[in-house]
Amino acid sequence: MSQLLNQELKLIIVEGRTDKEKVAKLVDEEVEIVCTNGTINVDRLEHLIENFHMDYRDVFILVDEDSAGKKLRKQLSKELPHAAHIYVDKSYREVAATPESELAVALVSSHIMINPDYL
Repeated sequence: MSQLLNQELKLIIVEGRTDKEKVAKLVDEEVEIVCTNGTINVDRLEHLIENFHMDYRDVFILVDEDSAGKKLRKQLSKELPHAAHIYVDKSYREVAATPESELAVALVSSHIMINPDYL
């Protein structure tokens, strides 16, 4: 039963722990946040997709706007074509460096509920 419940939760893919903590602080609904810890190999990606049932869930990709983040976004897009993309402003480059209010707007525009204090 709990696996079925988890499949109904939205899933947000981020690069690192700092990104995960920042997003978790802003979100006002139950979501699952998965860290890739940067670019990942095909085996690890397949493992994550399988373990988190990503083929059957609403998946959002939120990575940095630097070369490593763009490479990871491209890799994730190939394996998860149904995933929605959330972008941070290129001037901030990193999810962790994006002001909370800016990040909150990016998340809410993807229909992810945000704590109103951050909007």
